[in-house]
Amino acid sequence: MMSRANAQAFIDLETGAVFTGYNNVRIPGDAGTLFSLKDDLTPKPNAFIRLRAGYAIGKRHTISLLYAPLTIKSDGSINKQIDFEGVTFPSNSPLNASYTFNSYRITYRYDLVKRPKIEFGIGFTAKIRDAEIALSSNGFASSKANVGFVPIINFRLNYKVNNNFGILFEGDALAAPQGRAEDALLAVTYKFSDNLMTHLGYRILEGGADNDEVYNFSLIHYASVGVLYKFKKNVKAN
Repeated sequence: MMSRANAQAFIDLETGAVFTGYNNVRIPGDAGTLFSLKDDLTPKPNAFIRLRAGYAIGKRHTISLLYAPLTIKSDGSINKQIDFEGVTFPSNSPLNASYTFNSYRITYRYDLVKRPKIEFGIGFTAKIRDAEIALSSNGFASSKANVGFVPIINFRLNYKVNNNFGILFEGDALAAPQGRAEDALLAVTYKFSDNLMTHLGYRILEGGADNDEVYNFSLIHYASVGVLYKFKKNVKAN
């Protein structure tokens, strides 16, 4: 007699184009100059890649690791003096800016609903944020880096239209007095087989913080395409 192993590995690769909705900065948060990396400077076209790997354990438990790097560069000039992290940039000088927001996450999720047409799960994500905002111009340069831990709520809603097509809404989100963070995907999915699925959709990354050290709130849009591959389950004899 044969029975399935109780875990199945998967890998999820996502890529596409990134667009800045807004990105407002003041560093230090209580004394710097407020300016926009989107409206005062011009963001350069950019692509992204995200990689998730994990295990589905049994029918309802999922554990995964996510690597999500992001860097957006902007340039231009601003018709006012910019005080940024201890350096004063003269007005109308050519500026080069770099906005980095790399994310490393481990997630556990439990499927509360597991039906033929609909699945809904909720869980917890432990996120390491590796962020840096840098500004340079004609020999002047300054940057503010921040590495921190952020606990957030994970969710996933998957509606199966038929055997092949579905609608997926998933992400991580949490708001607190110190700031907020939302990273969510809404996509149409297509299943080629039990092991291979693709998606096409829209991802939003929004949030920020307001404190004495940093004021930064940003909205990033993603045009997303992805492929998820589930490795075949091993079987064992009873």
